[in-house]
Amino acid sequence: MPNHLVNETSPYLLQHAENPVDWYPWGEEALQKARAEGKPIFLSIGYSACHWCHVMAHESFEDERVAAILNEHFVSVKVDREERPDLDQIYMSAVQALTGSGGWPMSVFLTPDGQPFYGGTYFPSTPRYGMPSFTDVLLAVAEAWQNRRRELLDGSHKLAATIEREMAMPGDVKREGVKREDVKRETLDTAFGNLLRSFDWAHSGWGRAPKFPQPMALEFLLRYHHTTGNAQALQIVTQTLEAMARGGMYDQLGGGFHRYSVDDHWLVPHFEKMLYDNAQLARVYLHAWQVTGNPFYRTVAEEMLDYVAREMTDPAGGFYATQDADSEGEEGKFFLWTPDEIQDVLGDEAGRFTEAYGVTGRGNFEGRNILGLKGSLEEREALADARRRLFEAREQRVRPGRDDKVLTSWNGLMLATFAEAARVLQRDDYREIAERNAEFLLSALRTSGDRLYHTWKACPELAPSEVEGHSRRNGVARVNGYLEDYTHLIEGLVELYQTTFEPRWYLAARELADVMVEHFSALDGGFYDTSDDHETLITRPRDLQDNATPSGNAMAITALLKLAGLANEPRYVELAHASLSHMQPLVVQYPLGFGQWLQALPHALSQPREIAIVGDPDAGDTCALLDVVRDGYYPFQVIALAAPDAAAVPLLQGRGLVDGRAAAYVCTNFACQRPVTDPEALRALLKNG
Repeated sequence: MPNHLVNETSPYLLQHAENPVDWYPWGEEALQKARAEGKPIFLSIGYSACHWCHVMAHESFEDERVAAILNEHFVSVKVDREERPDLDQIYMSAVQALTGSGGWPMSVFLTPDGQPFYGGTYFPSTPRYGMPSFTDVLLAVAEAWQNRRRELLDGSHKLAATIEREMAMPGDVKREGVKREDVKRETLDTAFGNLLRSFDWAHSGWGRAPKFPQPMALEFLLRYHHTTGNAQALQIVTQTLEAMARGGMYDQLGGGFHRYSVDDHWLVPHFEKMLYDNAQLARVYLHAWQVTGNPFYRTVAEEMLDYVAREMTDPAGGFYATQDADSEGEEGKFFLWTPDEIQDVLGDEAGRFTEAYGVTGRGNFEGRNILGLKGSLEEREALADARRRLFEAREQRVRPGRDDKVLTSWNGLMLATFAEAARVLQRDDYREIAERNAEFLLSALRTSGDRLYHTWKACPELAPSEVEGHSRRNGVARVNGYLEDYTHLIEGLVELYQTTFEPRWYLAARELADVMVEHFSALDGGFYDTSDDHETLITRPRDLQDNATPSGNAMAITALLKLAGLANEPRYVELAHASLSHMQPLVVQYPLGFGQWLQALPHALSQPREIAIVGDPDAGDTCALLDVVRDGYYPFQVIALAAPDAAAVPLLQGRGLVDGRAAAYVCTNFACQRPVTDPEALRALLKNG
């Protein structure tokens, strides 16, 4: 018999709708039940592509005996971490404070008013791995709640205070009067030195197994190289990008990166694919191609974007969240090969392919083979047709599951990548994908008051009245938008504007930025992750650290610095500098944890350029000027373009043609140099500026 999750839209929650556990979604109904019955809440947080979430579900949540204990002693609440990042952040902080580590599935025990008092991650069905069984944990917590409740309540209050302290902005952040010199260039050099010292020169990347791709740190290093000319910074990037793209973490047949590498040399992945990883990594490869001209980086970027267009795009225009690690109940089965399977597809060419991609009879993963490129890049190019044939054969297999909800924040990241790739690679198909995505997000996930929803899912099988949420574009949008929804979408819209120069994208970004400042600003500096009219939780979350995705605070700074130039808005720069100045100690000490902040710092220090081009967008003289400003890697500039008397963007206002010819105005700090009409004069101005 279905439980209370049956009318949810999250694929992860729906996976548990038939469990014997009497699950509730997070909400007042569950909290009221806990208060009325005096029971603690068991909160389980995970996501649909999480392998160990599936393991715990099969071992425990599908077990009638475990369900009976949960149903008798607890009110059980299931949360999709991707749908409710605020809850995930708060209670992950609690688990980390209690245990020293965290992860998913997350298992937290709460008082009826939501205060955490005990927690962990995966608990096995029987005692193993040095952990008690889940049933033992449940019975021990139930006994403590009955007999030592005051002790648990006292501990929960102290834990909640600890969480609130952790979410405070460091230092006394000044809201006004912050000077440019408060942001120090030495911060960049020290952060680079720390990244250099911890780099794994043997295998590339940072840290031991498991190894994560760190796209934000790689982006910072490209910017640091651009600013300083430091050769080692570029070497770290190129060495890491090639190692990752050669390894099994990269899908050698279908494109796209898996989540992370289980080993330290990029061979064995955790097989789930996340939209946000591919959005950020495709952009790094695109930028690396701009810097180096290496065609391999362009190829990888295009393969990743083609994968997203092919497999992760909803007909309405949104991008799906994740692809599962498992198929047919086995992790990675869809992606693995034996020599015989390759022989059946490729025939005489099989030997050449297996040698180039490290395929052996013994295998490198549970008796089968993860494909990783051992041969040269020339050999990879020569084997393109073989890869195509193997890909077509693989398409006949049972595919991994897919979480087809659309998240505004992650879509903003991918929108920015498609928009920039369209501009840099001159791919009209990418531009069309980006425009369709932006249209979808602004119609399906934005209200008439320029507020955002966080998540959307197509629900053709359900009447709108059967699903909690708001019916929009043949689907249901729900959950009040978070800071990251505004910031990431602003970033995407700004990139799309600079690709198409359609004013509506700039105007939407500016409107969202003003809403963000109004509803998310904190009195002590920076921004909260939830709006001032969001559901009241045990604390108002504020995540300053960048994780697998940029934190809302760091992306807010990034977006405001870009928008400031287009909008002629010094207030945005002041807000950015106020946060950056007080984040510097953390950024220096933990550069891998603050990668998006590191990207924003050199922008703030760079005297960024604002370039206004006035002329007929289709005329040859206008296009010649535009080609100059788009030729190369320029991470610290924004561009606006419009015909005379069509200046919806403030950067363009008051500018005109010069002697009847298209003109370019190069500005820094809201002051512009004399306009130029000759492309070579513009090139010299940019080079010397």
